[in-house]
Amino acid sequence: MDTVLFDLDGTLTDPKIGITTCIQYALNQLDYEAPETDQLIWCIGPPLTASFAKLLQTTDQIKIDRAITLYRDRFATVGLFENVLYPQIPETLKIIRAAGYQTYIATSKPHAFAKRIIDYFELTSLFDGIYGSELDGTRSDKGELIRHILLAENLMSAKTVMVGDRSHDAIGAKKNQLFAIGVTYGYGTEEELRIHGVDLIANSPMEITKYL
Repeated sequence: MDTVLFDLDGTLTDPKIGITTCIQYALNQLDYEAPETDQLIWCIGPPLTASFAKLLQTTDQIKIDRAITLYRDRFATVGLFENVLYPQIPETLKIIRAAGYQTYIATSKPHAFAKRIIDYFELTSLFDGIYGSELDGTRSDKGELIRHILLAENLMSAKTVMVGDRSHDAIGAKKNQLFAIGVTYGYGTEEELRIHGVDLIANSPMEITKYL
């Protein structure tokens, strides 16, 4: 193995307050009663399109797009920074880099937002690249995103590891024949991760370095 792809939300940072508050804001602006914060935990990780379709109980793409626009209005100015690093993340990344691995961000979040978050936490020097979706939803599917990274960076699937906390990370990894490490300190359960094919479970960031 020579390359590690990291999910962002629930793997490197805890975005609970920012994401859930922005969802509540968007729903309120559309005159929907927003669920309580803890009832929106399942929205952390999946693409926003899928989350809002379920929350609004609609397939109307115009309504879903309006909700996403409202979400981003708040997220781009406030929600982006309602976010904290998980303990040991900088130390973990430094150890992995020192061991000679290439490291990349692979998130369903738009890459413009992901870059700002990584810059905000002063982690930019610890990554060879930051990849995410486009604002129009292109590559929000984790499998498509990983495939794009492999091609763009000329990476070999057999030498690349995906680290993430949700089923989408595991599914995306396996679609591209990547080794997958699931983390349980984020928002996915060990059962969710194992069902979708992760190879190893890490209960803390430092366990990732042990496995590598």
